[in-house]
Amino acid sequence: MSFRVLIADDDDVTRTLIVLALAAVGIKQTVAATDGLEALKLIQRQPFDLLMLDWHMPGKSGLEVVKAVRFRRSQVPIVMVTAEAGREQVVEALRAGASDYIVKPFDAKTLWSKIEKYRHADAASAPKA
Repeated sequence: MSFRVLIADDDDVTRTLIVLALAAVGIKQTVAATDGLEALKLIQRQPFDLLMLDWHMPGKSGLEVVKAVRFRRSQVPIVMVTAEAGREQVVEALRAGASDYIVKPFDAKTLWSKIEKYRHADAASAPKA
């Protein structure tokens, strides 16, 4: 079963680390975006099983991308990956429709534990973005 992940982060190192961590556990279908506008274009062109979005990106923020995806009524899981660790930011992201949150810096084990619950979700019950 294929599992497609969009990783949107303006930091090259973070994007690369996420791609490598996912590949290490067998998730090889990843697409990277360097900003929120590119992420939205990719979401409109192809289906994804999971979105991983940085909060602070040029063009559109990760939070704006979350809101745009949810406005389209997509139920795709969205994990915010950001240095914004304040309770207010976490609550704001979750209220906007984010499914989960990872605070930078993180390790591969933390990343994998967050993704594992979405990886085996029933495709019929979790429409793609």
